[in-house]
Amino acid sequence: MKPRAPIQYTIRGIPPEVDKALRQKAAQRGLSLNQTIVEELAGATIGRQKKSDFSDIVGKWIPDPGFDEIMASQRQVID
Repeated sequence: MKPRAPIQYTIRGIPPEVDKALRQKAAQRGLSLNQTIVEELAGATIGRQKKSDFSDIVGKWIPDPGFDEIMASQRQVID
């Protein structure tokens, strides 16, 4: 079966407060406005957010010295 091309919409008449809220969500999530709108539409219509990759977590590593210490202790070779 041949994969379908994504469907595209053109939406007009977006209220300024909706635009502002969507742009804020996009900035908070580190996603494009388009990706954010697709996720919001999916969540509102089919009850889940579309996730096809890990782009929402890539590049968001937060150092944890406690975790690093535990990992280092497990890497020691004991004779």
